[in-house]
Formats: sequence, structure tokens, C-alpha cells
Amino acid sequence: MQLSLNGRAAIVTGGSKGLGLAMAKAFVEAGGHVALVARGADALASAEAELRDAAPTARITSIACDIRTVEGCEQAYAGAVRALGQVDILVNNAGTSQRGPFLEVSDALWQDDLDLKLFAAIRLSRLVLPGMKDRQWGRIINVLNIGAKAPKATSTPTSVSRAAGMALTKALANEFAPHNVLVNAMLVGIIESDQWVRRHAADKRNITWEEWKAEQGKPVPLGRIGKAEEFAAMALLLASDMGGYVTGTAINVDGGSSPVV
Repeated sequence: MQLSLNGRAAIVTGGSKGLGLAMAKAFVEAGGHVALVARGADALASAEAELRDAAPTARITSIACDIRTVEGCEQAYAGAVRALGQVDILVNNAGTSQRGPFLEVSDALWQDDLDLKLFAAIRLSRLVLPGMKDRQWGRIINVLNIGAKAPKATSTPTSVSRAAGMALTKALANEFAPHNVLVNAMLVGIIESDQWVRRHAADKRNITWEEWKAEQGKPVPLGRIGKAEEFAAMALLLASDMGGYVTGTAINVDGGSSPVV
């Protein structure tokens, strides 16, 4: 059994590095076409070149814009349609982990987090859904965090915006299921990404990346942190026809770290 996207076209936000790039690579290697969306033009150019090497026949474009704004979302969608013809798959992956003591989180930080993680997903979904509905086929994948189900202390605003993303996932799944538009969430545990590379760099103990990964992976039932390629494989399943009976779910991709909920 081989997963294939059969020429489907995808937007991947936060697609220039980390999990976004891993998912985009899995898509083009499975016969899909991809529009990478991020703010940094240089990182996008590097990512686009990597994807072209991986899948020379795929249609690939990159769009530098800020999806925290209405205009940025419209630019991302218009650029994807212009280059790929239509959008069959939307992966709302852009986001950072903004967190801190609740009394120290300003309104500006709350708004920035909600604009990037929640309103960008709302606006982009609103743009892609009419076409998906007309074609009676579509996939939306919202990349969230396991904190959406089990938020910890000092986890705001990120856990709140992620939890709202779960509610958005379920509401859209129920509304658009009659049109064969499937909407799911993937909840990230400890998985190799730029975020964890930055955390290692900020560690003052001067331990190697491999030592740091081993330490972080100890509490995980599988005994290690995840690989970006493993996360991308789940995204590919949800984006493909083989995932055609899965909608309205929030799947933990966390090595067994989360409680059963």
C-alpha cells in the first residue's frame, strides 16, 4: 500500500523549515504540488530548492507574506492558486510557542498569538473551502500542540489559541463532511524542529545536540523525541485518499506522552 496525493495541490504555512518543510517534502514526494508560505524570503528560497531536488516534476512555489493579517492570507491564497491552479489541501502549521506567567502576558502578545495561530487558520480556511466544496474534495490539517488538550501552568497564550484550534477543527469537520472536506488536527509532542534546536542553543550547560535530545526523550514512553519525518507521514495519510474516513479528530503525535483523552 502506497500513499499518493495524485497531483493534489497544497498550501503549507510555516513551510520554510521544520515540520512544515518536512510535510511539504512528503507531499511532493507522494505526487503532490505545494505552495510554501512563510515570512522569510531567504528561508523560503532554500526550502523551495530542497523540494525541487526531492521532486523535480512537482509544481512548487513559495510565497513570502505575513498571515497574521487579512492581506497576508489573501496573498498566500492568491499566489497558491496562481501557481498551482487550485488548493486541495491546507495545512495550518505556522506558529510559535508563546508562553509565560498569566499575569505577565500582555494584550499585545495575546493578540499576536491569536492572529498567527487562530485567525490565520480561520481566514485561510474561509478562502479555500468554497473551492473544496465545489469539487467535493478537500483536506484541512491544523497543526496544534498537546497542550491544547492538557494545558500546563504558564502555558498561555499558546495553549488557549491551540485549544481554540481544536474547536475550529471539529466545527469545520462537522459542517463540511457532507462535501467530502475532511478537517483534522495533529497535536505535536516533543519532535525535532527548529523550536527544539533553539531551546538546545539556549541551554547553558554546553551539552551536545544528541545528548540534549536523549535527555528530553527520557520522559517519553517511547524513550526518545520524535522525528519530523514521522510527523510528516501522519500528515500525508490525512491528506491522502487513504485517510478518507478520518475527520474531526485531534491526533496526538507525541510518542505516548499524553493521557488518553
